[in-house]
Amino acid sequence: MSKRVAIVDGHPDPDRARFIHALADAYAMGASAAGHEVRRVEVARLDFPVLRTRADWEHQPPPAALAKAAEAIAWADHLVLLYPLWLGDVPALFKAFLEQVARPGTAFRYRGKGMPEKLWAGKSARIVVTMGMPGMFYRVVYRAHSLKSLERNILKFVGIKPVHSTVIGMVEGSAEQRTEWLEEMRKLGTAAH
Repeated sequence: MSKRVAIVDGHPDPDRARFIHALADAYAMGASAAGHEVRRVEVARLDFPVLRTRADWEHQPPPAALAKAAEAIAWADHLVLLYPLWLGDVPALFKAFLEQVARPGTAFRYRGKGMPEKLWAGKSARIVVTMGMPGMFYRVVYRAHSLKSLERNILKFVGIKPVHSTVIGMVEGSAEQRTEWLEEMRKLGTAAH
């Protein structure tokens, strides 16, 4: 069954030498080859302000520069969010992007005093995070803090589930290892999973 897939490349550096970009490309190639519709968002190429007040977040529309990105996310059945682990968390620019596009009226809607309506319900997601440390060390010792926070505090809050993850540790590894990771992304793209 064909899916609509939005790939959000959250690396703040537009330099194509960054491995995240190659992973996003591999996922997109696999998805397109399998007949899925694909839209891409590269956060590094977007120019938008950082939110500074709750009033702006709740009452202002997202910046015009993010209109196509927000549209791609709303359109998608499946989201792929890729980012490098920086200081134990998502890079600030990627977090600023998420704050802009996952705001009230776009990703969720307040309904009185109860839990908000989840406007992105029915979507699934895959999070791909790269890091210099071993992936198992990140999962066991640090308990995959940023990954769980993104999954629980943002994606599930707005209704996205299931959420799957891929942790790529020791990202500066060998060319052979990188080729294996790219093949894994291509296969995940083929299944839109």
